[in-house]
Amino acid sequence: MAEIKIHPLTRVEGHGEVIIEVEDGEVTDVKFAVLAVRGFEKFVQGRPAEDVPYIVSRICGICQTAHHLAACKAVDACFDAEPPEGGHKIRWLMHIGNMIHSHALHFYFLAAPDYVVGPDADPLQRNVVKIVKDDPEVGKIAIELRRYGQDIVEATGGKAIHPVTGIPGGVSSPVDPESRDDLLNRAEEMIEMAYEGAKVGIEAIKETLEEYREKHDIDLLETLGNIETYHMGLVSDGDKHEFYDGEVKVVDPNGEEVTRFEPQEYQDVIAERTIEYSYVKHPYLKDVGYPDGIYRVGPGARLNVCSEMKTERAQELYEEYVDEFGECVNYSLTINWARLVELVAACEEAKMLLEDDVITEEDECKEDYEPKAGEGVGIVEAPRGTLIHHYVTDDEGRVKEANLIVATTHNVPAIELALKETAKKLEDEIVELA
Repeated sequence: MAEIKIHPLTRVEGHGEVIIEVEDGEVTDVKFAVLAVRGFEKFVQGRPAEDVPYIVSRICGICQTAHHLAACKAVDACFDAEPPEGGHKIRWLMHIGNMIHSHALHFYFLAAPDYVVGPDADPLQRNVVKIVKDDPEVGKIAIELRRYGQDIVEATGGKAIHPVTGIPGGVSSPVDPESRDDLLNRAEEMIEMAYEGAKVGIEAIKETLEEYREKHDIDLLETLGNIETYHMGLVSDGDKHEFYDGEVKVVDPNGEEVTRFEPQEYQDVIAERTIEYSYVKHPYLKDVGYPDGIYRVGPGARLNVCSEMKTERAQELYEEYVDEFGECVNYSLTINWARLVELVAACEEAKMLLEDDVITEEDECKEDYEPKAGEGVGIVEAPRGTLIHHYVTDDEGRVKEANLIVATTHNVPAIELALKETAKKLEDEIVELA
C-alpha cells in the first residue's frame, strides 16, 4: 500500500493533514487528521464559571467572540441569570461584529484569491496582495469590512480580540454613545460595500466554475466535495435565518426537516465518537447513526435550514442563491457564495441593533446573579457554524464538567467524506502520484 500525505494543510485554523491510501491502482481510503490538542474542556474544570468566557475565547483567534458569548449563555443558564434587553442586544451586536470581521477575512483573504485571481494563476500570485494591486476597490471593501467588524467588537466587548465584557446576566458596561454614533454613521456605507463586494465575489465564483468547464472539461461543483449530508443551524421566528438565538434545526440532504431542538436538548440529537488517527471527535446524528448521520454546519448549512433572511438586501441575494442552486444545496463550493449572503445580512443586522438606544443605557446591560450549582448549554452560530458550550457547576459556582463542540468539529466528518468522494472522482490522477 502506498500513501500520499498532504502536510501541513494551509488556509485552515489549526494543524492538520490528509492521508490518501492507494492500493492495487485504487484509492482505498482518505483520512483527515487534526493534530492539535487544545484541552479547554479540562482547563476550565475547577475554575469559577465567571472566568470561563475569558478562558475559552482563547480557543480561536478568529472566532474568539463566538466562544466568549456561547460560554456566557451557558453560564447564564447555570446561574439562572437572564440578561436584560440591553445586555442581550449588546452581546448580539458583539457577535455580529465578529461575524462581519470573520466573513470578510475568510472570503476576501482566504477564498477570493482562488476565484478573483483565478485557480490557474501562479500560486504565488493567488493572495490578497494581488487582489489589492489589481482591483483596489475590492481591496478597500475587504479591509474596511474587517475594520468595521473589529470596531464593533471593541465597542461592545472592550477589546477587538478576546472580548472581556461578557458576564453572567449580561455585559459589564453599555456601549459608549459616541462609539455607537460613529458605528451607526458608517453602517449604511458598510452595507453597500458588503453588497457590492458580494456581487463581485459571486460573479468571480460563476466565472471560475465556467472557466474550468471550458478549459479543463471539469465541473468543479460536481467534482470537488459534492456530498449528500444532513445540515444543521439556528433558526428563529419559524424558519428565519439566525446568527445568535433561536432553536437548532436539522434537515436531510433534500432539505426536509428531520428535527429541531433547544440548546439544552443537544445530547438527545448529537453523539460523538473518537477516531484513532485524529484528536478531534466525529459528531453525528444519534438517531441516524455513523457515518450515515454525518451533517454539516456553517454558511451553506444555515441557508439550507432557513426559508428566509431577516433583512432586505440579504433576502435579495438569498433568493438569487436559491434560484441558482435550489432550496437545499449539497455542493461544497457554494459555501463561499452563502458566506457573502451572510456578510450582507450581518451588516444589515448591525445597523438595526445600533439604532436601538437601549445598548447605551447603564441600567439595561446586566442583572444581578449568585454563583450556584447548575447546568447550562449555550449555542450561537460561529462564523464557521453551530457552536455548543455545555457546563455543569458545583455549589460554589465552579465548573465540574465541560463539553464543547466547536463548528469545525461538527464539520470534520463531512470534510473527510468530501475528501474521499473527491479522491475517488480523481482516482486516475491520484494513483499516478502514489
